[in-house]
Amino acid sequence: WCYPLRRLVPFVHKYRNGLLIASCGGVFSISIFYHVFPEQTYKKIYQAWCQGQPAVLSENLQNSFQEVLKETKVRSPQNYRAFAAFGFHPISAGIPWMPGRAHVGIPANFNSTTEDKSGIKNRVVIINGKEVDWEGTQGALLKEALTFSPEAKKFALARELSCLEISGPVLYAAVAPACLAATWFSGVVIKQMFGLYSRPVAVRGLVNLAVALLGSSCYFLASDAVNQWLEYHTDRKVASLSEEYARGGVEFYDKILARNRTLRVLMGRKGEEMYAPSGNLFPKHWIRLKYAPYTARKERLLRILNRYRVHQQ
Repeated sequence: WCYPLRRLVPFVHKYRNGLLIASCGGVFSISIFYHVFPEQTYKKIYQAWCQGQPAVLSENLQNSFQEVLKETKVRSPQNYRAFAAFGFHPISAGIPWMPGRAHVGIPANFNSTTEDKSGIKNRVVIINGKEVDWEGTQGALLKEALTFSPEAKKFALARELSCLEISGPVLYAAVAPACLAATWFSGVVIKQMFGLYSRPVAVRGLVNLAVALLGSSCYFLASDAVNQWLEYHTDRKVASLSEEYARGGVEFYDKILARNRTLRVLMGRKGEEMYAPSGNLFPKHWIRLKYAPYTARKERLLRILNRYRVHQQ
């Protein structure tokens, strides 16, 4: 088995710069692919359906989307598209300045109001193999948690637009090639510092393995840090638009926390593994925290809202 490896080592050493560039480009392309072609990938996955046909956004939601586009002052509002998505909160994908444009999915429960909850009650939600009883205790709590005020809906839409406007998907996708390049350079520097190029292949292989493991850990930490920065940044940017948006943001995260607490009860053991008693998400892996805690995001928005109130006094 050593013979093929010995033949591979000179090839890698000779073309290492080209291989590095190709590898970084490939990793970046994989990460950004569905954002370049959101209509053919992301939209088809999250598109809501009704009676065998793609669901259509209501006129009310279309108007709300256009209103938020104007208030957030995005550079090219014509490059943003809204569609009816399944789920309970808005999602987004795409790059506004690319031909594929940006797409924002708006869930059906955003049609609901305090007086009319048909956008929620008309849906069949199955949890643990059982249909949610909207008139039951937990069903009523979930229904209330899924009902947002106009201010909260506008905040939720605006934060998706804000993330797309600053090319959030591109920043997040750039983490992988950056970590790959840093790992490669670190391996080269370490082997040069300790004179390992004159050592046996097995020794260099062990060093490369150790550096690769360290680089993988750095990638996970860096990608989570970038994702959390994007979340905090978009929250702050949207809340800074007006007191209305800040108030809507506080309500939006308050409702998400309430929804998660209710789902924790409805989902039983699986819910206890997924959601904390506070409503935050438990990390899936012990070294990772991909999403910023909802409680922390709510507290930051509360501070911004309090500053608005102090200025009014």
